[in-house]
Amino acid sequence: MDLWLIISVALAALAVLFLVLWIVAVAKSRRTRFDRTAAERVRIELELSLAEQQGRLGIIRELQDIAVLSISRLITRAEGARYTAESDPSTAVRAVTAVADDGRDALADMRRVLTIAREGESVATQGPGLQAARDLFRVMRDAGLVVSYTETGQGFPLKPGAELAIFRILQGALANTLKHGGVGTEARIAFTWTHDGLQMLIDDDGIRAAARRESANADEFAARTSYSIDDDLKALSENIAGAGLTQMRERAQLFGGVFNAGTVPGVGFTVSAVFPGLRFHNGVHGVDLDRS
Repeated sequence: MDLWLIISVALAALAVLFLVLWIVAVAKSRRTRFDRTAAERVRIELELSLAEQQGRLGIIRELQDIAVLSISRLITRAEGARYTAESDPSTAVRAVTAVADDGRDALADMRRVLTIAREGESVATQGPGLQAARDLFRVMRDAGLVVSYTETGQGFPLKPGAELAIFRILQGALANTLKHGGVGTEARIAFTWTHDGLQMLIDDDGIRAAARRESANADEFAARTSYSIDDDLKALSENIAGAGLTQMRERAQLFGGVFNAGTVPGVGFTVSAVFPGLRFHNGVHGVDLDRS
């Protein structure tokens, strides 16, 4: 009898030990997964920043070439004015006037280079536009998101500031999807062009993706993703705040857009930005560019 008691106690101790080890392993796995996700976010930011800097350096090189040509032309005209001054003063005056104009052009080119290199104040060179969206999708897929993109309607050229605003909204929405939904989350992006505007929608299944990863069986998954009418009403009335969402909203409002973000109970998160007059909007409240 004592032997069976000893064996029972030993088995119970082993069971407790295995349980403790399992809990520690699960906690460690979750910490590792969180660290990996954080590292992926840092990598994404660094890669996008590198792409942005490479584009800026390319612009600087082009402007430097233009500035060199302007200075070369300036020197040539200055030498011509010097020789002309001895024989034809009136022609020399006209040549000096041209030299002054060339000097102003060269100065403007150099100022553009300094602006881009130091502060990037020009909106056109401040960041990537919609042409960089494909790179953003690729980076997000590498980080673990399942990204799908659809585009309908006839697109039109956008001003650099508008392109940057839309790209930053898109980038912020996908970064939040990766942060809250994690690896395996599906992000569905839809661009719908109208005659004068653009409707942008980003939906994800972050809640379902997290439930798939953390649920041990189908019943637990169903419990994690279940919702009621009260949840729907709460989602409609919730006021979601945060620095990232505030910046997205401000970027949209700058170009006459309406921004909305909210939870879809049992599914994930949705972000939308509607720009009714984006074709002619110049980024100033209440002022649209005229068609003529």
